[in-house]
Amino acid sequence: METREKEIYTVTLVGTAVNAILIVLKFIAGFVGRSSAMVADAVHSLSDFISDIIVLVFVKIAGKPKDKGHDYGHGKFETLATMIIGVLLFIAGIGLMINGVESVIASLNGQTLERPTMLALVVALASIGSKEWLYRYTLKAGKRLNSPAVTANAWHHRSDAVSSLGTLVGIAGAMFLGDRWRILDPIAAIVVSVFIIKSGYDIVKPCIAELLEASLPDNTEREIITLVMSVPGIESVHNLRTRRIGNGIAIDLHAQMDGNLTLSQAHEKATAAENAIRRAFGENSIINIHMEPVSPH
Repeated sequence: METREKEIYTVTLVGTAVNAILIVLKFIAGFVGRSSAMVADAVHSLSDFISDIIVLVFVKIAGKPKDKGHDYGHGKFETLATMIIGVLLFIAGIGLMINGVESVIASLNGQTLERPTMLALVVALASIGSKEWLYRYTLKAGKRLNSPAVTANAWHHRSDAVSSLGTLVGIAGAMFLGDRWRILDPIAAIVVSVFIIKSGYDIVKPCIAELLEASLPDNTEREIITLVMSVPGIESVHNLRTRRIGNGIAIDLHAQMDGNLTLSQAHEKATAAENAIRRAFGENSIINIHMEPVSPH
C-alpha cells in the first residue's frame, strides 16, 4: 500500500507542477494576449490544479489501514476525492460556458471583441502538447495502480487539452479571419464547455453509485460466483452481496458444502475461494464467506 500511495503521489505531483506552470502562462497570455477564451482556459487549468491537491490529500487518507472507526478501511475517501474532481470539472465547464455566452451576446449586440495576439496562440499550442502528454502519463499510472482518483485526474488533463484545442481554434480564427470572426473565440469556449460538463458528469455518476452502496455489475458478480464454484466441494452459492470501496471490493456470500465435512475442511475450501477472488480482484478485497451444509432435499 505504501508503494502504491508513493506512486500516486509522484504522478500527481508531476501534474501539479505542469498545471502550476500552465496556470501562470495562461493567465498572462489571456490578459496580455487579449483572449477571453484563454482566460477561461486558465480558470479550467486552475481547477485541474485544485483537483491535484485534493488527490494528494485524500489518497493519503485512503491509504491508511482500517482502524476502530473504519472497519472497512478508508477506501471511500478516494471515492470522495474522485467525486470532488468530477464536480470541479462540471463547475469549470459551466464557468467556461457562461463566459463564452456573455462574450457572444456582447458581440451580437455590436461590441467589437479584442483581437487576440500571437502570445495567446503560442501558449494554447504549448498547453495542448503538455496536457495531452500529461493525460497519457497519468492514465497509464491510474490503470496500473487501479486508482479511480488518478484515472479521473487523467481525464481532467485530457479535458484541459481539449479545452486548449478549442481555444486554439477560436484564437486562430479571431486573429486571421477578420474582425467579424472574433466571435469564434467565445464560441469555441462554449463548444468545449459542453464536453467538459459531460466529462464531469461521467466521473461523478459512478462515485454517487458507490457512495450509495450500489452493487457491482452483473458480469462481475457472475465472475465472482464462477470463481467460488471452481473450488472442489463448493456446490452452490447464494445470498451474494457486493459493493465497491475505493479501489477495492467487498463481498458477502453463502457457500453450500457437504455437511459431513469437518470444520477444518470447510474452512480450507472457503479460504481457497477467498484466495481465488483476491487473485482476480486484488489483495485488498474484503471477503466474508458463510459456510452452509447442503440442504438434504
